[in-house]
Amino acid sequence: MTDRSDSRPHARIRRMSGEPQGARLHALRGAVCVEENDAQSIVSATRDLLSELMRRNEIDPEQMVSCIFSATGDLDAEFPAVAARDLGLNRVPLLCAREIDVPGSLKRVIRVLLHYYADDGHRAQHVYLGEARKLRTDLEDAQ
Repeated sequence: MTDRSDSRPHARIRRMSGEPQGARLHALRGAVCVEENDAQSIVSATRDLLSELMRRNEIDPEQMVSCIFSATGDLDAEFPAVAARDLGLNRVPLLCAREIDVPGSLKRVIRVLLHYYADDGHRAQHVYLGEARKLRTDLEDAQ
């Protein structure tokens, strides 16, 4: 039997999804440039990016739903997800992918898309660190 208390399709999906009461799903974006294509540099830069995303948005691993990383083709020495595991995101599904190779684009970049639950009034604080700030100059608060 269908719940007719709210006719909006997304409202029914929310109730069925196990969403915490009083919260909604949010998504964060961020990026960081990596100095060298070596495992330590990739893990360190990714750890800095994730730590700053979590700090600015006051989110814990328990609030996280999933995290998707992409890396430019010149970064292949390690998976960015290794840094997430180091930060304790052991129960968060993680995915790494290759970024599209666009001529003239910024090199050695790791991007992240993080899904998490927070209060309905929460305002996402996207984070672009170092040279990656050039990717989103329109987001003043991401700097």
